[in-house]
Amino acid sequence: MKHLPRVHLNGLRAVEAVGRCGSLSAAAEELGVSVGAVSQQVIKTEAQLGAAIFERTGRGIRPTTLGRQFIERLGIGFQTLDTAVAMTRHDTDSVLTISVAPVFASKWLVPRLTRYTRAHPETKLRLEAAIGLAHPDSTDIDLAIRVGEGNWPGVKVEHLLPQEVFPVCAPSIAKALETPEDVLTAPIIRDANSNIEWDVWLKPLGLDERDLAEGDTFTDAALCLDAAIAGQGVMLAWHTLAHDALRAGQLVAPFRERATTRFSYWLITSQNRPEPARVRDFKVWLRDEIAQMMAE
Repeated sequence: MKHLPRVHLNGLRAVEAVGRCGSLSAAAEELGVSVGAVSQQVIKTEAQLGAAIFERTGRGIRPTTLGRQFIERLGIGFQTLDTAVAMTRHDTDSVLTISVAPVFASKWLVPRLTRYTRAHPETKLRLEAAIGLAHPDSTDIDLAIRVGEGNWPGVKVEHLLPQEVFPVCAPSIAKALETPEDVLTAPIIRDANSNIEWDVWLKPLGLDERDLAEGDTFTDAALCLDAAIAGQGVMLAWHTLAHDALRAGQLVAPFRERATTRFSYWLITSQNRPEPARVRDFKVWLRDEIAQMMAE
């Protein structure tokens, strides 16, 4: 390693981040420093190397021919270092950090975690409720659970559960719903931020979302569920959202028909570092809980 003393490690890290992220601003955000600091590190590193790694254009910064080869090797090197450090941390760390969407956490996961902690008292859970996906290789996230199409790049993705949707409502409203056509005359609870349209369930039955009645609109699925429990109308729900309320009799699903969306639940972990035993244990427990829910 006779060449490494020529440059500072922080400078190499800045160069690799800019090359991988594609811009100074994106690299600065990842590294948690200012754009000016990243720029200075890149300039200083190029001076120490005696070679231009980037060329500056009116549209930004891009690697030179030498820079592309250099950044590729740097990426391999930093990934190897990261994996080595992760091995020591994750082999001894007893904390399992899980990132989940807030609605999934509050309406399904958290009420079941007591069973997990009883089975695995040696593991301490740390739950992060977030919508955006935090990359497990650049954060302390051990495992993420997300709904989507499973096409997240640079991570290990495992299918957990397809997302099926179906109408739910309070028992008092269900009395007037004898056939799917009756939904058209019932007050409808809508989630303004949902990417699932009522037509996903209606179209296969020969019905049209445009014929639905008016109703209340909320910007959160959990609030929609609370409104449905309160008897304000019919909402389009899914298993992990409505299961506990259905089991408790707070809601009913008046029809047998289910509609599969293009989305599913996915388990997301690092594809670069070894998977700790506590992550494997949580996956097994989670799949068992999902199977139990579906059986019920």
